[in-house]
Amino acid sequence: MTPNSGAGKYPFTRGIYGEMYKSRLWTMRQYAGFSTAEDSNKRYQYLLESGTTGLSVAFDLPTQIGYDSDHEFAEGEVGKVGVPISSIADMEILFKDIPLDKVSTSMTINSTASILLAFYIVVAEKQGVPKEKLTGTIQNDILKEYIARGTYIFPPEPSLRIVTDIIEYCSKYLPKFNTISISGYHIREAGSTAAQELAFTFANGIAYVESAIKAGLDVNTFGKRLSFFWNAHNDFLEEIAKFRTSRTIWAKIMKERFGATDPKAMMCRFHTQTGGSTLTAQQIENNTVRVALQAMAAVLGGTQSLHTNSRDEALALPSEDSVRLALRTQQIIAHESGVTQYVDPLAGSEVIENLCTKLETQVWDYLKQIDELGGAVSAIESGFFHHEISSSSYSDQKAIESGESIIVGMNKFQVKEETDPQLLKLDLHATERQIHRLKDFKINRDSQNLDQKLAQIKHVASSSENLMPAIIEAVRSGATIGEISDTLRDVFGEYKG
Repeated sequence: MTPNSGAGKYPFTRGIYGEMYKSRLWTMRQYAGFSTAEDSNKRYQYLLESGTTGLSVAFDLPTQIGYDSDHEFAEGEVGKVGVPISSIADMEILFKDIPLDKVSTSMTINSTASILLAFYIVVAEKQGVPKEKLTGTIQNDILKEYIARGTYIFPPEPSLRIVTDIIEYCSKYLPKFNTISISGYHIREAGSTAAQELAFTFANGIAYVESAIKAGLDVNTFGKRLSFFWNAHNDFLEEIAKFRTSRTIWAKIMKERFGATDPKAMMCRFHTQTGGSTLTAQQIENNTVRVALQAMAAVLGGTQSLHTNSRDEALALPSEDSVRLALRTQQIIAHESGVTQYVDPLAGSEVIENLCTKLETQVWDYLKQIDELGGAVSAIESGFFHHEISSSSYSDQKAIESGESIIVGMNKFQVKEETDPQLLKLDLHATERQIHRLKDFKINRDSQNLDQKLAQIKHVASSSENLMPAIIEAVRSGATIGEISDTLRDVFGEYKG
């Protein structure tokens, strides 16, 4: 492993900034979105009042895979695992009274990332906020959808083209916005090891960088706005080592493989979320302890942004009380634990350094295998990622079922729970209101102008032009997420897996 330089210096093992949290805390985000845009806006207002410093938007399944709320395929899924956004009207409600020039927004969206980003830009325009002032992150990581999550629409090649178009557009017009959050989180949730989480995510990152360079983009320009998204799992010391190692490896990849010369283009800046798959439905108060340990690992590992899961998420969308407690967990770490007074507090620990060396070796070995397969896309198509993750997940499950791996309250130290926790209840009529508003919105549009803008998307999709300007114009004309997605389906087709 490369000897540790100081924080803020290549290879950034000790942190990407010289002072780290001594000069600025991480962004405290809370991931939220449910029922309707109105309900989600209320939750965002509540979170901001409670001290959250960045918003993180969860979209429902139809929004993620490009269907309007009134589509037959959306039935039963509208507003269930996130907020339904079909039109610019929904997006305006979602961010009502939230100043987009002052609040950083992260959007967990991939296949339809270009459309949601267009909605966000147009809503900002309506607020009088120029796109140059927008800050935040759009996930825009389609390759991991084929590996671990499944919310893809188009085949890998055109999907990679859309990702690259977003990176190019944002590099020119949204200089403060992170163009992609290359995600290991969902790979870990699917059952990967820590080394696989890093290796498979970096393989995807390499594919994105190669695609951007092939499109003629400067690695020193777009490289500054790449970011990563890691999982904080239960093995406290291994997770700290994983975060530190991620910076080392990505810095080497950008410098040695792609010739980056600007230190900012070599930085592995990352958001962390505590592990959803580690939460148990049994004795949900135990989840508070798990989340606190995972959050502390992320902070000791030098994260730039953090979401802490709520104790009741194994049973339902989190209640306000649970969300507040999850946020307070971050605030207590930040303001009471004392760890923020030090840069990389565990540097020099024999255990941590050995774990870093072990992880780095494992990751490079995996990256060599993936290169030999032809890169991330080939590894996806050959089933390599699926096989490796499935094997790890199977081993973990066997260990839990045998009792070799102890999950407190689930397979050991069980108690009879007599009381039902107070869970969030969703409004059963929310879907009806969402569909009614969408139908009204569709009626009150200039259909001729709309058709012209959708035809322009089809024309651009069939060429090598950047898609973002055409999508933004279509959004301004009232095009919905389903209409734009269907237009792209006509050109690119659908991926069946």
